[in-house]
Amino acid sequence: MPQNPTAQGSTPLGSLFVILVALTFSLAWGVLISVPGVAFPDEYALPIPAEVLPPLIPDDNPLSAAKVELGQKLYFDPRLSVDNTVSCATCHDPRKGFADGKPVGEGVKQQKGARNSPTVLNAAYYEQQFWDGRAEMLEDQAVLPLINPIEMAMPSHGAVEDKLRKLPEYPPLFRKAFGKPEITISRVGQALASFERTLVSFSAPIDRFLKGDKSAISESAQRGWTLFNGKARCNTCHGHVGSVPTFTDNKYHNIGVGAKQRDFSALARETQQALQKGDRKIIDELALKPHVSELGRFLVTKEQKDLGAFKTSGLRNVELTAPYMHDGSEATLLAVIDFYDRGGENNPFLDGGMRPLGLNDQQKSDLVELMKTFTSDDLKRFDALKSLMPAQ
Repeated sequence: MPQNPTAQGSTPLGSLFVILVALTFSLAWGVLISVPGVAFPDEYALPIPAEVLPPLIPDDNPLSAAKVELGQKLYFDPRLSVDNTVSCATCHDPRKGFADGKPVGEGVKQQKGARNSPTVLNAAYYEQQFWDGRAEMLEDQAVLPLINPIEMAMPSHGAVEDKLRKLPEYPPLFRKAFGKPEITISRVGQALASFERTLVSFSAPIDRFLKGDKSAISESAQRGWTLFNGKARCNTCHGHVGSVPTFTDNKYHNIGVGAKQRDFSALARETQQALQKGDRKIIDELALKPHVSELGRFLVTKEQKDLGAFKTSGLRNVELTAPYMHDGSEATLLAVIDFYDRGGENNPFLDGGMRPLGLNDQQKSDLVELMKTFTSDDLKRFDALKSLMPAQ
């Protein structure tokens, strides 16, 4: 069962230089994260259980407290948008499970995109970013919305740099984070990625259940777990891997969500010329263009097998991030279960694993109860971040 109550992925093999030391760390500017975890070279600790591998971190962007501090300020700053109204947190709101609760993301001037805003919790563990994987790393992903005309709409990355240079609080923060005050878009991406890597959570009832505590989840949820790994076939894409328990295969599947009213082959022909340029900015804009967006992973690979395919989203905290699917077309977890029970939406490129499941009402209810056990019970760690959001 992919796409939101379903999965995404990454191959966090972990940084080779990680030192497995438990320590306590606190941030100085209002947000306090204090948890034992995995420590990185400059002593930034991530709250990762011992059995879970740390996320992949690029050699040229080691995690540091100063970069996390800068990244957090950038993440919540609407001045990174052309009219000072939209920040990263607008679509990835800590009050809403780091999603936005809307079918599709909304940018400057209330412009609507074409895809649902996924949570950034545990995004550090995804192999690629965005629903179609058009960004390899968080560093790449973080800077694209800044210049997307629907999202934050800055005219260029150079314009972002110029704007930040004129804000007196930023040069000192860049100096603290990078040793020099120069502001570049590369450093903006590195700082944002560093902050987002701190948004990890692997503490939920399902974890305790899988460690042997049968009382951690209800009998209904336990029946759901049996269905998850059997009749409902959820584990085909959302199987549990103890070292990377994000419940995603990190692959792309056409389950028919985008095929309800679209002819993928005709859409592919329409966009062929634009895609031949291979420009990342063009692909980013096509990804949020109505109809064309439904081409999914094809926009990145240009391979027929990827027509209408989208990344399997992670299951953690799925209860908090409705609506579901890449286009926000399913309002509830039960609606998602119903979609899979029907075998998705038939189309020439439908994933071979999709088929009617024959679930009854009780079984669907048990699966929904199981999905609720993926909700983290340590999210209060992020309560201080909620205060950085504008009043609703």
